[in-house]
Amino acid sequence: VQLQASGGGSVQPGGSLRLSCVASGFTSDNYAIAWFRQGPGKERERVSCIRSNGDRSPYSDSVKDRFTISRDNAKNTVYLQMNSLKPEDTAVYYCAARPWLCASSGFRSWGQGTLVTVSS
Repeated sequence: VQLQASGGGSVQPGGSLRLSCVASGFTSDNYAIAWFRQGPGKERERVSCIRSNGDRSPYSDSVKDRFTISRDNAKNTVYLQMNSLKPEDTAVYYCAARPWLCASSGFRSWGQGTLVTVSS
């Protein structure tokens, strides 16, 4: 099982980015993928999660109404659309997978991370 995250970069405050996470090697379509992030000097935070049927977990308060998670099962890809970016969104963003549910733990497969820097 492999996850490949991409799409990070540098952007000014108020800008947008779309992250992608391509999954491969799964024997079933029934897996949930979450986006986590870890900013400098901060603990890892789960941003959002989506199940194979498209059900989304609640977004973290810090990104609610600005970020949107989506999924294209035909492409084995999960996206994180990030709008109205703030400097505090600066972090390494990771995607992770687990079977079935967007539970609070049990994410055993992790992507390599993609850096998002929001700065003027």
